[in-house]
Amino acid sequence: MRNEVLYEDNHIIAVNKLPGDIVQADKENDETLRDVVRQYLKVKYNKPGNVFCGIVHRLDRPVSGAVLFARTTKALTRLNNIFRNREVKKFYWAVVDQPPPEPEGHLVHYLRKNETRNKSYVVGEDTKGALRAELKYRLIGNSDRYYLLEVELLTGRHHQIRVQLAHIGCRIKGDLKYGFPRPNPDASVHLHARSIRFIHPVKKELIALTARPPDDPLWDFFTEMVTKAETQSSDADVATH
Repeated sequence: MRNEVLYEDNHIIAVNKLPGDIVQADKENDETLRDVVRQYLKVKYNKPGNVFCGIVHRLDRPVSGAVLFARTTKALTRLNNIFRNREVKKFYWAVVDQPPPEPEGHLVHYLRKNETRNKSYVVGEDTKGALRAELKYRLIGNSDRYYLLEVELLTGRHHQIRVQLAHIGCRIKGDLKYGFPRPNPDASVHLHARSIRFIHPVKKELIALTARPPDDPLWDFFTEMVTKAETQSSDADVATH
């Protein structure tokens, strides 16, 4: 399997989705990430017949990062409850073309999805069909042209991070749909589901997973920058104790 396995046991499996992979079947009928994971499990464990692989959450097709699947119906039911009750921490990295108004912030908007255009819009709170969307962001790095935001997703709305960041003037690199002027060569967008933390649905222990961004010069630049900063911070903490 070309996707990196981030975690695997008898109950769940998490993989690092590549940009372009689609989690669940759509009208184009392309092979899905679930199909790939199911086949991986079938071959690895020599399982006859259909292999259960339940979808817990989704990432947009051009987005990369950590995706979680359930290997049993019991795990799927419990994980669905964990996500529904917001008992999961999800952090993303977003590379944007402008710095945010403040180095960190808490965004609350109301979004409405246009099914025909497969696009969401910021609308008034009283607009029919509007859903509350909430996230926190923090500026954690920059290059000469781009800015790296860490985003904590607090609700799970259609294209939420993409539309909310664009609304405050921070367009994600490559995201034509939400205003970035040029596509990435591989049709990806520079949005990555960096980490996910939750209590295991069966073992009841903390699971904390981190997904490496795709191979890409800009992602490599920011990953090295953040890693170096974290190492220096850790060394400083050790020196003060």
